[in-house]
Amino acid sequence: MSSPLITLIAGPTASGKSRLALEMAERTGAVIINADSQQLYADLRVLSARPSLEDEARADHRLYGIADAAVAWSVGHWSRAVADLLGSLRAESRPALIVGGTGLYFSALTRGLADIPPVPAAAREEATALYDTEGETAFRLRLTTFDPPAAAAIAPGDRQRLTRAYAVARATDRSLSDWQASTTPMLEPGTYQKLVIEPDRAALYANCDRRVTEMVEQGALNEVRALSVRNLNPALPAMKAVGVREFASHLAGETTLDDAIEAARQATRNYAKRQLTWFRNQTADWPRHGLSTS
Repeated sequence: MSSPLITLIAGPTASGKSRLALEMAERTGAVIINADSQQLYADLRVLSARPSLEDEARADHRLYGIADAAVAWSVGHWSRAVADLLGSLRAESRPALIVGGTGLYFSALTRGLADIPPVPAAAREEATALYDTEGETAFRLRLTTFDPPAAAAIAPGDRQRLTRAYAVARATDRSLSDWQASTTPMLEPGTYQKLVIEPDRAALYANCDRRVTEMVEQGALNEVRALSVRNLNPALPAMKAVGVREFASHLAGETTLDDAIEAARQATRNYAKRQLTWFRNQTADWPRHGLSTS
């Protein structure tokens, strides 16, 4: 891509990146583009902590609340939407701020998206069963036979990426590392600047806890109730959003509201921790900024 310069702002939930993006957009006139897989969904304004209507009125926001919960948006779907949007903005000479916490979206922008064929359920199940039976150390050694770079690079404890690499290799007869090496980044080097928001962990977790309380005050239970009555497939991305399962359990009479809130807080902290780990492992060369409040 050529100028205008694009700014990527990544970070975990409740880190303050949306506030920073809004401040930057008001100064520069940039368009804020969503890079959070949950904030895509119209049904999850509260649970995904989407920018408020007031904030959306202060700056131009795109790709927020554009999908129905019954539709599963993939990273490929998002990438195509962003490519079209960036093309339009470039024609208008408008800068863009791409903001969010979904690591794979930023990976697609800066490294490219591998066109990997769908992996059959049998391969995924084989990988999961082997990992659970053998444990991480033995499974990682097994993966070395199929994909040495992945076995060496994937962070300790990252069960999802380890089993994914194994399943891809088994299903396609080609390693995940090979697939990824043949990709082309969406953004050309030198056409964007990048930043990871990485607050102090204790402050981040406190922000997570406070955010859950605010979500309940803002109508999170009504959001979950509206989703529940639709009887959507629980495997859909929107149905796996943090807070949906916890508050649905309360609405079904299975837990108290206090217990649901505490469970949602724990789930949010766990999610933020996973995001921190991903960005530390995958964007180690990006500049860091610590924001202390959300």
